[in-house]
Amino acid sequence: MINPEELTQKVKKIICQDTQRKYYRFRATKFYGGCATADCLGCNLRCAYCWAQKKVWNPKIYGNFYKPTEVSEKLLQFHQPLVRISGGEPTICRNHLIEVINLIPKHILFVLETNGILLDEDYIIQLSNLGNLYIRVSLKGVDQKSFEKITGAEGIFFEKQLKALQLLNKYNIKNRPAILADLFTEQAIQKLNMPNLEYESLIDYPFVSKALKKRGITLPIK
Repeated sequence: MINPEELTQKVKKIICQDTQRKYYRFRATKFYGGCATADCLGCNLRCAYCWAQKKVWNPKIYGNFYKPTEVSEKLLQFHQPLVRISGGEPTICRNHLIEVINLIPKHILFVLETNGILLDEDYIIQLSNLGNLYIRVSLKGVDQKSFEKITGAEGIFFEKQLKALQLLNKYNIKNRPAILADLFTEQAIQKLNMPNLEYESLIDYPFVSKALKKRGITLPIK
């Protein structure tokens, strides 16, 4: 069973270098009505349905290091009203992330897509002092048991996802939880008691179906 905090430390040694971080591409996307996206490498979970797992889980052989100034310049060149970091887990290289957010003009919304596991109170206080920030926390289960099945990580870390959402609200940071609704029954999702929960759809690539089967996951997860 994976311990996300221990995996974070291993991944950091590969993807974080001073204030630089490894990315594998920069692109314009249609998400959120149109945004510029930086796809980062490295993650502290191993979600069975991860569409980017080939690259994100193998940061030694993919991508290049970029300084915060280089990342911000690449994002801004797309001239979009929103920018985001996606792909892997953006919160792993904290100093890099903080600098990138600070370099984005305040009239542009910065969307941080994260699993939230590393967002303790100290980290969230830092983020609360930044500009136009919106944090989208991708829940990896509806309880500890389903979290373990999906991520391969210890179920107790599901509680850290929920705690991160509580802290984001405490410090008045705009946020929203999201979940892959295809994985669960509506009844199970409703037990989360999150009225602003965003529903996502599973991208059923052949390798994703294979990974789910290998984990012994049948849908909906019970």
